[in-house]
Amino acid sequence: MVDIDVVVIGAGQAGLSSAYFLRRAGLDFVVLDRSPAPGGAWQFRWPSLTLGATHRVHDLPGLPLGSPDPRRPSSEVVSEYFARYEQTFDLPVLRPVEARSVEEGTAGRLLVRTSAGDWSPRALVNATGTWERPFWPRYPGQETFAGLQLHTADYVSAEEFAGKHVVVVGGGASGVQLLMEIARVATTTWVTRRPPVFREGPLDEEAGRAAVARVDARVRAGLPPGSVVGATGYPVTPQVRAAMAAGTLDRLPMFDRIVPEGVVWDDTGRLVRADVILWATGFRPVVNHLAPLRLREPGGGIRVEDTVAILDPRVHLVGYGPSASTIGANRAGRTAVRHIKRLLGAVSEAA
Repeated sequence: MVDIDVVVIGAGQAGLSSAYFLRRAGLDFVVLDRSPAPGGAWQFRWPSLTLGATHRVHDLPGLPLGSPDPRRPSSEVVSEYFARYEQTFDLPVLRPVEARSVEEGTAGRLLVRTSAGDWSPRALVNATGTWERPFWPRYPGQETFAGLQLHTADYVSAEEFAGKHVVVVGGGASGVQLLMEIARVATTTWVTRRPPVFREGPLDEEAGRAAVARVDARVRAGLPPGSVVGATGYPVTPQVRAAMAAGTLDRLPMFDRIVPEGVVWDDTGRLVRADVILWATGFRPVVNHLAPLRLREPGGGIRVEDTVAILDPRVHLVGYGPSASTIGANRAGRTAVRHIKRLLGAVSEAA
């Protein structure tokens, strides 16, 4: 077992930002990353998701991304950037290492059990994001569907659906992006639980702050965090206007059940035949390894204020809730390290 000041779990934007500020603070730390290479969740994005089609990737602290070709796949650009970042600041990232559980340790420390041995930190930064936990809704008859079901986490390219009919479920950014892409080679039906929200013009600061505040209120109340991006609406680009004009973005409310040949709405008896159901239904935070610490509230979430887990101030969640965006993760990394310095200073004085 290795005694250390801080363990950071995850080497995406949130983990790297936290590591940068830990390095500046002079603390002894390690970053444990489950992924096989630098890039966080970005390395797994579908090849057709170019940098120009993504929500803006903000610079990590201390090293600008620069001006890469927006036509390049975001998976390549961001992975290269993160690798350069780790090297520039000599960040101690170990991979692939799976954090299996975080438990109560001895002498006031935590115990982090991993696939590469155990660590005994005085504080923890959990920066695991959501990519490894895709959310699959459950509907009656789902197991009887004769076609293909997949989640956006499994998506590779539209070409695999050429000539088929695809039901795309979900009104978030990925649902809109993939729907427009697939509609070029296949027929589609778009289904969402709520009417989608489209935004004309750039997102102003007031609307952005309001969206973040709504998510922050949820995590402070111990509820599962919502999506910051989802709360701001999808921007109406020229591509979106063309898709609207073509009828691609005409949506239907959620169906009631799934049958072998497609999906059914019980109130009208309508059946839409489908070869594929694509679940663009988002992700949930990867926090199951924290279960031994019993941080969950009755509302189902972890109550967090200013990155601090209220039930255990040694634990900081970065990239969770209101900081689940590239710019939010940067700010939260700085905030978490500020709190950790205070915590470790207080612990040292008590000892």
